[in-house]
Amino acid sequence: MRRDIFQAIADPTRRAILGLLALQAMTPNAIAEHFDSSRQAISKHIQILAECEVIKLEKYAGREIYYQFNPEKMKEVDLWLESFRKLWDDRFEQLDNILKEL
Repeated sequence: MRRDIFQAIADPTRRAILGLLALQAMTPNAIAEHFDSSRQAISKHIQILAECEVIKLEKYAGREIYYQFNPEKMKEVDLWLESFRKLWDDRFEQLDNILKEL
């Protein structure tokens, strides 16, 4: 089953992992240290993020594996949200107008 970016960001743990990786590339063990979950559970979250290509695997210093955030994949979320931004802006403007009349 091919996952998409929305499945990747649906889980709060995966969003937290993305937040960590947005700051710096990290090893799987370094990521797992930030959570109370088992390393196996964190590994599964990492696997899902990698399947969705929102994180990329890099090898540094020999056999050490690092994951890093891939911001390009988040453009799909931004494009989807763009349609709602106009709606929200219009509604806030309507609310502002109502409040001014009070």
